[in-house]
Amino acid sequence: MAKEFLEHHLNMNRRRFLSRLGVGVGSVALGSLMIPDLFGSKEKDALVAGLPHFAPKAKRIIYLFQNGAPSQLDLFDYKPKLIEMFGEDLPASIRMGQRLTGMTANQAKFPLAPSAFKFDQYGQSRAWISELLPHTASVVDELCIIKSMYTEAINHDPALTFFQTGAQVGNRPSMGSWLSYGLGSENKNLPAFCVLLSRGKGNGQGVYSKLWSNGFLDSVHQGVQFSSGDHPVLYLNDPESVSKEDRRKMLDKLSELNQDSYNEFGDPEITTKIQQYEMAYRMQTAVPDITDLSKEPESIVKMYGPDCLVPGTFAANCLLARKLSENGVRFVQLYHQGWDAHDNLPGQMKGQCQDVDQASAALITDLKQRGLLDETLVIWGGEFGRTNYCQGKLEKENYGRDHHPRCFTIWMAGGGVKPGVVYGETDDFGYNIVKDPVHVHDLHATILHLMGLNHEELTYKHLGRRYRLTDVSGNLVKGIIA
Repeated sequence: MAKEFLEHHLNMNRRRFLSRLGVGVGSVALGSLMIPDLFGSKEKDALVAGLPHFAPKAKRIIYLFQNGAPSQLDLFDYKPKLIEMFGEDLPASIRMGQRLTGMTANQAKFPLAPSAFKFDQYGQSRAWISELLPHTASVVDELCIIKSMYTEAINHDPALTFFQTGAQVGNRPSMGSWLSYGLGSENKNLPAFCVLLSRGKGNGQGVYSKLWSNGFLDSVHQGVQFSSGDHPVLYLNDPESVSKEDRRKMLDKLSELNQDSYNEFGDPEITTKIQQYEMAYRMQTAVPDITDLSKEPESIVKMYGPDCLVPGTFAANCLLARKLSENGVRFVQLYHQGWDAHDNLPGQMKGQCQDVDQASAALITDLKQRGLLDETLVIWGGEFGRTNYCQGKLEKENYGRDHHPRCFTIWMAGGGVKPGVVYGETDDFGYNIVKDPVHVHDLHATILHLMGLNHEELTYKHLGRRYRLTDVSGNLVKGIIA
C-alpha cells in the first residue's frame, strides 16, 4: 500500500516538480534528460509522464464523433455490385455466420440494399464520395479515409464506450483523459479536455458522461462539458453578491484548509480539488471570450454556414472547437447524435449530412488557412458501420440498415496523417475487409503516436494492475502516418 501511495504521490506532483526545474508541460521529447537523477528509474518515469515520449506530429485533437453510426455504404464505400444484386439474399459465404443484433436476427431473408445516392470520384486520390457530402468532397485531398475499421461491439453503448475508452465496460478513462494525464494542457486558463454536444435531424442515440470520464485517473483529467445555454460551463460564474476579490479571498482560504487536510491524510484528490477550483477561477475570464461566436467575421460565418451562430448546432460546435483548439485545449470531443437509421435511412441521412457536411469541411479549411491543420488532428466517424442488407421492407428509395461492426469508414486530417489517401479495402459486398484492417485499438495506438506518446508506455497503476488506453493490444497503422 505504501509503495502504491508513493507512486501515486509522485504521479500527482510531477508537473510541480518540472515547473520548478523550468521544464514546461508542453516540452517535447528528451525532457527527461533535463531531470537530475534524484530518483530511481520507476520514480523518474512517473515524474516525466507529463512529457511526450518523442517529438509529436500533432499538438491537439478535434474528434467529430458521429454518434449512432453513419452508413459507410451511403457515404464513402461505393459498391456497384449491390446495384446489380438489388434485393437478392446476402450469400451465406459472405456473412459466414456473423452474429446479428436482435433487430434483424429473426429476418427470413437479408436482401441486399444498394445506396439510393450517387457517387463520384474526387481529388488526386480519386476517392469515392456520396452526393450527400459535396463539401467534404471539396476537401478530399486533405483527408485520410480509412475504409477498413472494425470493432467487436455490435450495440451502441458498448461500441461507443469502446471507441472513447478502449473498453466496452465503464469506469475507464476516456481518450481525452489519457491525453490530459499524459500531456497536460497548453493553456493554464482552460482545461485540457472539452466536450461539446449536438443533436441532428435523424434518430438519435444517447451520450452519457461516462464517455468523457476520468475513470480511475485523477478527476482533474475529466472532460469539461460545454452547454449551448447562456452559461456554457455550469456553475462557473460567481453569484451576484460575490465580487471577484471576495472569490479570490475565499479560494485562498479554501486552499489553505485543503492543504491542511492533504498534509494530514495525503489523499491526492484533495490537491486535485485545489487545482479544479483555481482552474474554474481562471476560466471565468477565458471562457466568455472564447464562446462568443458573434465576433467572427462574415467570411467565417459563410464558410461554416448560418447555423454556426446558433448555439448547440454541429456547425456552432465545430467553430467553437476551432477556437478552443487554437487557444491550447489539447482534446476537443464533439458528439453529434442522429445517425441511427434502422428505417427511412435515405430521408434521415439527407438531414444529417446537411447538418454536418459544410461545417466539417469548413473546419478543415479554417484550420489550414490559419496554419493550424498540420498540428491539429481532426477525426470524423462513428462507433461501427451499417449492413449491406436491408432491415425491414426494401424499396429502391427507402430502406434501413442494421449495425455492422465488421467493417466501416472514418476519416482523419492534419496532425501527421497522410493527406489524399484511401486506406484499406472491403469486399465487393461491402461486408468484409479484404485489405489493411484497422482495429479500434490500432486507431488509438496511432492517435497516441501522432501526439508523441507510446501507447504501451502511457500506463496507470490501478488496483494492482497497469492499465492503458489500448489494453493489451494495438499496432501502429504506419500506412497512414506522414
